[in-house]
Amino acid sequence: MLLAAAASLCFAADDAQTILEKSDQIRFPKEGFQVDVKVTSTGSVDGSKKYRILSKGNDNTIVLITEPASERGQKLLMKGRDLWVFLPNVSQAVRLGLSQRLTGQVANGDLARANFTGDYTPAILRSEKIDGETYNVLELSAVDRGVTYAKVLYWVHQGKNWPHKAEFYSLSEKLIKTCYYEKYEMLGGKVRPTRLVMEDALKKGEKSVLDYEDMKLKELPDRIFTKQYLEKLD
Repeated sequence: MLLAAAASLCFAADDAQTILEKSDQIRFPKEGFQVDVKVTSTGSVDGSKKYRILSKGNDNTIVLITEPASERGQKLLMKGRDLWVFLPNVSQAVRLGLSQRLTGQVANGDLARANFTGDYTPAILRSEKIDGETYNVLELSAVDRGVTYAKVLYWVHQGKNWPHKAEFYSLSEKLIKTCYYEKYEMLGGKVRPTRLVMEDALKKGEKSVLDYEDMKLKELPDRIFTKQYLEKLD
């Protein structure tokens, strides 16, 4: 009886991990890629910004600010869970936290470290019906305090493994914001959510919409993901 229970628990854990990995592969390629993102925020901070992201796996990312012109030249570099910002006319890179706000409702880690596999331990809480479709609801627990959010509740379509919704929580178990994955279209050779809508859970009407476009798979050598390379990159 105990052996059967232990086997059942192991199977459930493997199930949750597999669902999370497949869902991450729907959102972004495992290979190196480049994608452009427009972030439009409404509420106390109105306006839009554009970014170009170069990413390889879940441990190497460069985020370039392309608009507005006044912020062009600012660059973020993520190596593992270490994040730095490079500012024009500033000689030293500045260390940042993944959970710090980048713009609107978007944290640094939302762009620089967007995949959940490796950052969270998943467990299946339940299944839910939404608009006639069945979703697995996963609870994602942070592996340490260096990740973007302490806990995530994550709705993933049963069968397709498409992400539907994520709720992000603080260390004190307070809901910070909710993200909706929308507008599934071909992007980078696969059907993916091309729009993310992030809504502030504490301030009504505060939200940011992230539109992804022009994704290209690219060979990205490890040497570009270094502070030395970023300092030379225009």
